[in-house]
Amino acid sequence: MGRVEGKVALITGGARGLGEATGRLMAQEGATVVLTDVLDSEGETLAKDITANGGTASYVHQDVTDEGAWAEITGAIVAEHGRLDIVVNNAGIVLDANVEDTTLEGWRHVNAINSEAVFLGTREAIRVMKAQDPRGGSIVNISSIAGLVGIDNLAAYNASKGAVRLFTKSAALHVAKQGYGIRINSVHPSYTWTPMVQHLGDNTGDRDAFFDALSQVHPLGRPGEPMDIAWGVLYLASDESPWVTGSELVIDGGITAA
Repeated sequence: MGRVEGKVALITGGARGLGEATGRLMAQEGATVVLTDVLDSEGETLAKDITANGGTASYVHQDVTDEGAWAEITGAIVAEHGRLDIVVNNAGIVLDANVEDTTLEGWRHVNAINSEAVFLGTREAIRVMKAQDPRGGSIVNISSIAGLVGIDNLAAYNASKGAVRLFTKSAALHVAKQGYGIRINSVHPSYTWTPMVQHLGDNTGDRDAFFDALSQVHPLGRPGEPMDIAWGVLYLASDESPWVTGSELVIDGGITAA
């Protein structure tokens, strides 16, 4: 308990899935959590539930592709809580389509949320974290094993998550050289049983068979659970990882080792 005690954390895409698990865990470990999403009912319910269980959480509506909204949200967080220590750029979507079936509109939509919004969130977090006293913080960008290896039916998703991986390294090097005291890392989950992955299963026509197929291809015998990823994010967000930056934490049940 208390691994992020006293820290203030902003988690995008925080209403469900990986964001929900991360928000619950951060609050359990002592952080003040601000969840953002466009799923307002789910986000508000989650924040109330975290608070009812002894944590500190609030929910704010956020379109992560809206550049101007980033400064408004971080400004409100600093005004209320005094600082911002952790930003988890988690919001994301998937498009189940190969290169031939991907439209330009679909490509742009996926990359706007999965890649461009990570840039906006990282840039804004740096602006805030470098100016506070004491300055510094941890930024965790959620990529994917699709940022490491190709997947034939996820052309736009592959591109967006690969961009997150190398952008994170560039940003991490910059803030390190500037002496800002900010660490920036990426996390690379494999198929984790969230609503987004369940949607991919629905596209196959048999969600249960899809789950079984995922279990077979992962050496550890199952797809991921949201908490599997949340524990890794917690480590990178905490003071337990002071010498970790520009890294890629792969949490994938062993699938990329094969």
